[in-house]
Amino acid sequence: MFTPSTSHRKKKAVGAALLGAALLAAPVAAHATAAPTPTTASASASASTAEAAAAVGLDDPAKKDIAMQIVSSAENSSLDWKAQYKYIEDIDDGRGYTAGIIGFCSGTGDMLDLVEYYTQIKPGNVLAKYLPALRKVDGTDSHAGLDPDFTGDWAKAARDADFKKAQDHERDRVYFNPAVKQGKSDGVGVLGQFVYYDAIVMHGDGTDPTSFRNIRKRALSKAKPPSQGGNETAWLNAFLDARVWAMKQEEAHSDTSRVDTAQRVFLKKGNLGLDTPLDWKVYGDSFHIG
Repeated sequence: MFTPSTSHRKKKAVGAALLGAALLAAPVAAHATAAPTPTTASASASASTAEAAAAVGLDDPAKKDIAMQIVSSAENSSLDWKAQYKYIEDIDDGRGYTAGIIGFCSGTGDMLDLVEYYTQIKPGNVLAKYLPALRKVDGTDSHAGLDPDFTGDWAKAARDADFKKAQDHERDRVYFNPAVKQGKSDGVGVLGQFVYYDAIVMHGDGTDPTSFRNIRKRALSKAKPPSQGGNETAWLNAFLDARVWAMKQEEAHSDTSRVDTAQRVFLKKGNLGLDTPLDWKVYGDSFHIG
């Protein structure tokens, strides 16, 4: 699953304003006593359709599910992201255990945050007893205090609806919501918001050179986002160039196919709305969402 580095322990949400109220404005209704001409009606319908499309973001439930499937294709070679709540293993990347739908890691702090939150909403849960150990191993790859039962207890917890809700909550709080918020502020559509989401999940939003905010800063030296008058496709290409550079700085992320044969494919086709059908490859495996 996802492997943010230890320097990303405290990931900060990107502060950004949402798109202007123009995306939310309703079309003006025709006067009750005057039937619109076919031309007027057609123009009104087109404007309404365009406006509705513009208002859809990655936070639309259907689009969010697509995003989770695409990410799962890269991380689990499966589109069934909901099967990953129970996932846990040490993938030998120096981050201890990696687990759950977003790759919470025992060595990077987000697993600790998750279990703390889970314990807030459900005291006495099966993972609560591991909180002291999770605090001690934070920032390391150690399993001290976790083995031999932690993985089994994680799987037990994953059968609990409250634990699934806790994973969803932390995914949204730390990764999804900040990415969508920044994407809307930059004026990018659903694909662009997904590009941001995938980047912040992998790299976090710390202050090191490969963090999300510095990937974006690197892209800004080459292009401008739509909110600054730039072309959306040119901006996303610049961002993906910066993302590939960041991935290649670390061996664990050096395979860039999740960009090259997935996100770039959608961008080259001009699919800025991340509309189905979608076809892509990750690590040579082919995937389809129809």
